[in-house]
Amino acid sequence: MGRTLLITRPEHDLGTIYLSKWSKKIIDLAKDKGIEVIDLHREKASRGRVIGTLVKTSAKLVILNGHGSDNSVYGHNNEVILKEGDTRAVKDKIIYARSCRSAKSLGKNSIAQGALAYLGYKEDFIMYTDETNLGKPLEDKTAELFLEPSNYIPVSLVKGHTAGDANNRSKAKFRKNIERLVIEGSSSDNYNAISFLLWDMNNQVCLGNENAIFA
Repeated sequence: MGRTLLITRPEHDLGTIYLSKWSKKIIDLAKDKGIEVIDLHREKASRGRVIGTLVKTSAKLVILNGHGSDNSVYGHNNEVILKEGDTRAVKDKIIYARSCRSAKSLGKNSIAQGALAYLGYKEDFIMYTDETNLGKPLEDKTAELFLEPSNYIPVSLVKGHTAGDANNRSKAKFRKNIERLVIEGSSSDNYNAISFLLWDMNNQVCLGNENAIFA
């Protein structure tokens, strides 16, 4: 049986638009590797579609983009799409939530409910953007500092790395960007992003089985 991943891509504000556009890189890589992609884009990123798809399909890797809280992740127009107690939806899944704070409680609950691994953020996921380039997310070099490293979790999982290794590889990308900005110094346009890159890196966690693999 082939591999299947589910990805949500709400697009109702600036933040979700950026996450959605950068997620296309993940989708393209997965398709290149022959992985079936269930792309819940815009209005399709609803609770009914997410829960129904996870329960009824063999999607093992779940990538959630959107706003979040300690105990839930939101989809399009901030509808709750995953929350504590969604046992049937999370069982035997590897979940990556690029959302604020969901690893604090939802992640732990998901592992208790049978998820293999939950990768995400214990606190807010912070992202800077270049205000002069907001209409072109993929050309925004400021946003790239945050979104390329965070993309590297699903990228690594799609390439066959374990959940723990994916987390470490992503953190290495954050660290590389931080080190480059430190070397460039205060003359860099993005020097003020250093503290927020450190914040995201330090609050990114892998819960559950670090040896879990998308296979």
